[in-house]
Amino acid sequence: MKTGLLLVDLQNDYFPGGKMELVGINKAVENAQQLLEYFRSSQLPTFHIQHFFEVDSGAGFFIRDTEGVEIHESIKPLSGELIITKNYPNGFRETSLLNELKKAEIEDLVICGAMSHMCIDATTRAAADLGFNCVVVHDACATKDLQFGDKIISAQDVHGAFMNALGFAYANVVNFSEFKESSQKNP
Repeated sequence: MKTGLLLVDLQNDYFPGGKMELVGINKAVENAQQLLEYFRSSQLPTFHIQHFFEVDSGAGFFIRDTEGVEIHESIKPLSGELIITKNYPNGFRETSLLNELKKAEIEDLVICGAMSHMCIDATTRAAADLGFNCVVVHDACATKDLQFGDKIISAQDVHGAFMNALGFAYANVVNFSEFKESSQKNP
């Protein structure tokens, strides 16, 4: 089975100094960078997902033609690596992602990026529903603290809850070390 890597929304606005800084984003991108290096050295397909909001959307981040919307320097796409742009949390919604994955004959997807509770969740569920075997590398993902009513939910708890839910029915959820170990056993 052919495997592809999805790097979801690892864009400047999620990093320190950006408009929507995430908890643990630097560690997440270090692991994403190692995943990317593995896929590049193994000559496996890589797909970068880049989220855009229109200026009048009210989101306040990932605005077209700003530094914040650019893919982070540490994982910049190389020539030949596809960039799929999207306007919704689900990377498949109104994009060419499904067609590109089919063209590349991908059956297994390794997914990482941001935010755990939004675009990682939506894209992974959609991928599983479309028949892909999904692996989410949880320590190559990041999110932020959320508020529900009067309660602040820590990023760690948000991330854990969403990874648990994905692992229950949609994906094999592993850390980078586990991914690396299993890929060495099954090159």
